Amino acid sequence: MAIRHPAIASKAAKAAKAARVAKARRHATEGKNTVETPLSKSFTDPRDILLKPVVSEKSYALLDEGKYTFIVDPSANKTQIKQAVQAVFSVKVTGVNTINRQGKRKRTRTGFGKRADSKRAIVTLAEGDRIDIFGGPTA
Repeated sequence: MAIRHPAIASKAAKAAKAARVAKARRHATEGKNTVETPLSKSFTDPRDILLKPVVSEKSYALLDEGKYTFIVDPSANKTQIKQAVQAVFSVKVTGVNTINRQGKRKRTRTGFGKRADSKRAIVTLAEGDRIDIFGGPTA
């Protein structure tokens, strides 16, 4: 759903937004929790977010810069990825960049198919921190 600039929004949309805001304020004063995250959208274990490390020539080239590449859950956001890496590897994360990759279209005997889409995260660590699962440059 696209969000329009307030000056462009219709009067009905402005009235609906005002009603939503008033309802949220009323529920906040009554102590009702209006937003419940379903279990399917919440991550209980940080290892549910980090699926596996990316082993490629490009990802190994980034190791010298303190950047590590992971395949992550497609519904995870940057904050969740940062918290998961810090919890699992006990390191300080300074930045997270994400990439949504479309699956390749592949031809089979019966027609065309498509590989699954994936999401990758390039995690930048603080100076001096390392993750040893990649092996990295030998010192």
